[in-house]
Amino acid sequence: MQQSEPMARLSPPSASSSHAAPALAAAAGDHGSVTIQVLDRAMRILDVLASQRDPITLKELSAATGLHASTAHRILADLAVGRYVERVDSGLYRLGMRLLELGSLVKGRLDVRAAAIGPMRELHRQTGQTVNLSLVQGDEIVYIERAWSERSGMQVVRAIGGRAPLHLTSTGKLFLSMWDARSVRSYAMRTGLAGTTRNSITQVDQLERELALVRRHGYSRDNEELELGVRCIAAGVYDDTGALLAGLSLSAPAERMRDDWIPLLMSTSARISEALGYEAQH
Repeated sequence: MQQSEPMARLSPPSASSSHAAPALAAAAGDHGSVTIQVLDRAMRILDVLASQRDPITLKELSAATGLHASTAHRILADLAVGRYVERVDSGLYRLGMRLLELGSLVKGRLDVRAAAIGPMRELHRQTGQTVNLSLVQGDEIVYIERAWSERSGMQVVRAIGGRAPLHLTSTGKLFLSMWDARSVRSYAMRTGLAGTTRNSITQVDQLERELALVRRHGYSRDNEELELGVRCIAAGVYDDTGALLAGLSLSAPAERMRDDWIPLLMSTSARISEALGYEAQH
C-alpha cells in the first residue's frame, strides 16, 4: 500500500481529451505547418551561430541559412527577446546567455540523476522507505527521481514532476538555509508562507529559527508540515563548485521515521556529491 501526496498525483488523460487531440490538430491546419516552418528556420539560425566562434552579420546568417535577410532579421529579433540570441555592436549576432542557462540546467539534471540513482536504491534497501531526489525551481522543489518498491509495504511515494513549497519540505529548507536573511524574508513576502497542516511553518521568525538548525546540523526535517502523517529528512547534494545542486530526502509514515537513518542519508548524499566532483572541506 502506498500513500501519495495529493498534490503530486498524476491523473490519466480523459477520454474526451484523447478524442480532442485529432480535432485540435485538424483545426490547426496550415497554422501548424507555418509554426513548424518558423521553428525550423529558428533552429537553422541557432545552428549557424553555434558553428561560429565569433559574432557574424545578418548578411552572413542569411547566406548560410538560405533565408531572406528580412526573414532572418525578424526571427533574430524574436530570439533576442527571449535571450536566445544577442545582438552586439555593429549589428553582429551571437548565441545568447539563455542557451547557456538551459544547457547548464539540463547538464546538472542529467548528471545528478545518473550519479544518484544507484545510491538511492541502496538507501531504499537499507531503510525500506521511499528516497526522493529534488531540485529547486523558483519558490518550489521539483521531484525528479525516486527509489521505492511495492514489496516494501506502506510507503510515502511522491510523483516525479510533483512540486511543493520550499518552506514546507525538508529539501526546500536545505535551499532556503543557503539564502541570506533578506532573501528568506523576500520569499516569505512572496509566498505568504501558506501552510497545509497544523504543523506548517507560517511565520518568518519561526522559519528563520528552523533554518538556523538546518545550518547547524547539516540536514533538515519536515515534521508533518506538508502532509499530516508524513515525516521527511533531507541532506544536500553538492556539485564540483560546492553549490547545493539537489536534495536527497527520505520520506516515511510519521510513526516509522527513525533518527538512526540520518547518518545513512548523509553518507549517501555525500557519495553522490563526491561522484559529481565535490570535495568536502575537513
